[in-house]
Amino acid sequence: MKTLASPRWLLLGATVAAGLAIWAACSQSDSGGSPTTGVGAGAANVLEYHKNPSRDGLYVDAAFTKSAAAKIHIDTTFTAAIKGPTFAQPLYFEGGPGGKNLVIAATEQNLVYALDAATGAEVWQKKVAGDPADAPVPRAQMPCGGEIDPFGITGTPVIDAASRTIFLDAMTSSDGGTTKKHKIFALSLDDGGTRAGWPVDVSTLKSGSTSFPSQFQSQRAALALVGGTLYVPYGGLNGDCGNYHGWVIAVPIDNPGALTVYATTALLSGIWGPGGIASDGTSLFVTTGNAPGGTPWGHQEALLRLGAGAVFSGQTTDYFAPSNWAALDSGDVDLGGSGPILVDVPGATPSQLVVALGKNGVIYLLDRGNLGGFGKGDGTKGEGLASAKVSSAAIIQAAAAFTTSQGTYVVMRSPGQGCPTGQSGDLAAVKISAANPPAPTVAWCARQGGSGSPIVTTTDGHADAVVWTLATGGSTRLLGFDGDTGAQIFNGGGPSDAMTSTSKFVTPIVVSGRIFVATDSAVHAFTVQ
Repeated sequence: MKTLASPRWLLLGATVAAGLAIWAACSQSDSGGSPTTGVGAGAANVLEYHKNPSRDGLYVDAAFTKSAAAKIHIDTTFTAAIKGPTFAQPLYFEGGPGGKNLVIAATEQNLVYALDAATGAEVWQKKVAGDPADAPVPRAQMPCGGEIDPFGITGTPVIDAASRTIFLDAMTSSDGGTTKKHKIFALSLDDGGTRAGWPVDVSTLKSGSTSFPSQFQSQRAALALVGGTLYVPYGGLNGDCGNYHGWVIAVPIDNPGALTVYATTALLSGIWGPGGIASDGTSLFVTTGNAPGGTPWGHQEALLRLGAGAVFSGQTTDYFAPSNWAALDSGDVDLGGSGPILVDVPGATPSQLVVALGKNGVIYLLDRGNLGGFGKGDGTKGEGLASAKVSSAAIIQAAAAFTTSQGTYVVMRSPGQGCPTGQSGDLAAVKISAANPPAPTVAWCARQGGSGSPIVTTTDGHADAVVWTLATGGSTRLLGFDGDTGAQIFNGGGPSDAMTSTSKFVTPIVVSGRIFVATDSAVHAFTVQ
């Protein structure tokens, strides 16, 4: 851990806004006790990835009964063209300029759009840049990177409602891509203007002797805001080129020059799952990727708890790594592909859990109060509180969690293993028993036909649970499934309900009887009216 307080950084330390009342005070959400934020809790606001700091992806909306969900369709009164590609989840803010409610979309072109939530009309548009010449980096100028082109804003931003500010990371270049810099921006929700003291250029950071190589670091995991501090996680590029590490950069939003950082001691070990950082309002939970085979344990293949300022204690209460972590390293089957979820299971002992999901198809249930250090099972069973192989392939993308009268579930994009007789598919729900200790079993499987991350709606926190996800084949379709049985409720609709192409990280949001989806060229709205 290194505090960066040199004069060079203190120049960035101008105060963003006075009187910031941040949401460190968390309350219990309607999702069976999963932690949620105080700011915007219970309101329509969607200020961060998967709605809640727990990353459970649970939306409470009385309009979404199962019978109403079956009739959902494209809202033709909403039209919003954007320039993508788009990997970040859209956000929603009530009470924007002129009293308009806003849908916020951020794209790889380093464009941020504030759209009128009623009509889709553009309220403002901002091309983020710390220098007028800054631009996203073309794929051809990256050392590796897969399907993202260009590289701009990838990870889902986060909104601070109190100061009416949206925070995001962008990959930028002022010379056509030769020089690459990650910069963290703070934009006004009223007009897109850059807040004083921002952006923060993190391209020259160090953690001890470990440097931050912007050209090899990706930022596709969602940002978090806890206790007045912005947390930005980083991993590597698709292809694992270069000497990157898993980083979390902590930026006090009222003093952005007073940065602190955490970095894994092992090489690679990226923090890259789209769900990013989960929080209970005090601690941060992250999952890390693999290091090169034969590397001593240096926080890779792990679930970590970080304290304020991204401090890692190193105590066994604050980390978990499976007993076969070294074999997972060698096989490139890491825990970093999804991101942790905080789940409360009524009646279980312990009841407050953190769930990790592996590219080896294993789900790990951990005691949120004591992560337990190295596992003591056989790599599949007996790890943490309990573990089980629930997928026949890698679990990648963010999962969601919810509790109904029939139990507590984690639902994920995954070819389920051990599905009930007659069921199969690439969407699986794992039921967590209310036992001592709790245990996971596959409850149902269904066919999603795509790679997006699921969310869940209920009418009151428990009733009428519907799992929503996206089929992303030739055209993108919204699909809905019964949360208790997996039976399909909405099959994508008719020809007019098809959407334009989307990225594999895409996940919808739910606001006041509508579902918004950001695609590569538009934001679409679905309505149950």
